[in-house]
Amino acid sequence: MSLGVRAVEPDDLELVCHHREEMFRDAGAEEELLKVMTENFRRWLHPRLEDGSYFGFILSHDGEPAGGVGLMLIDWPPHPLHPTTDRRGYVLNLYVHPEHRRNGLGRRLMELAEEELRRRGVELLVLHATEKGRPLYAQLGWVAGTAEMIRQI
Repeated sequence: MSLGVRAVEPDDLELVCHHREEMFRDAGAEEELLKVMTENFRRWLHPRLEDGSYFGFILSHDGEPAGGVGLMLIDWPPHPLHPTTDRRGYVLNLYVHPEHRRNGLGRRLMELAEEELRRRGVELLVLHATEKGRPLYAQLGWVAGTAEMIRQI
């Protein structure tokens, strides 16, 4: 397999939107909600791709996108899990195209993500896992780690 790796670029707006929508579709999200989410995500993502606050990697196979992962640095007060730093690394939008699954691409994307966040001096990484993603994350040493609660108002 001829695998290429490159950084996410501002021109990847539609690809990242596609990956996010497909990720949530695979997780069972309703089509009507996906359309609304993607429209709003596109508007949210555009300036963050431009200023580099959303970054990540795209893997390609024979020059065609095969998967991707997004990354962000989150401003977060020092915490018992990272008592000397004021940020966390956030991993999001991990997606591998169906025809490329079970070939180690998800693992490779997570390795790239962790390497990049480590390079940026981040001590704690967080993500929100889908049921399909949990086994991979567990194999890589990720554990359930917060007592986060949510409420929509």
